[in-house]
Amino acid sequence: MLTTNSAPKPPFTLAVRQALQGVNNSMIEADLLFLEAWEMRPSPHLGVTLRASQIRRANPDLAAAIDAELKAAAIWPRTPARDPS
Repeated sequence: MLTTNSAPKPPFTLAVRQALQGVNNSMIEADLLFLEAWEMRPSPHLGVTLRASQIRRANPDLAAAIDAELKAAAIWPRTPARDPS
């Protein structure tokens, strides 16, 4: 049975949607979607933070655009995710 889900799907920000236009590389797409997700909900885990930092350094304008867009929308809690364990 098919159901419709009205929940928004990534990318959530216009900045990432624009950055992904014309991208035909799944690794680049994954990195940009990862960065967007991390900007929305940073993780306290070292490996995750290091990956986000590397992507931010490689794409400083995109990182700034995502950050500005999320702050303007003020809909995403920017608190680190808690480890459930």
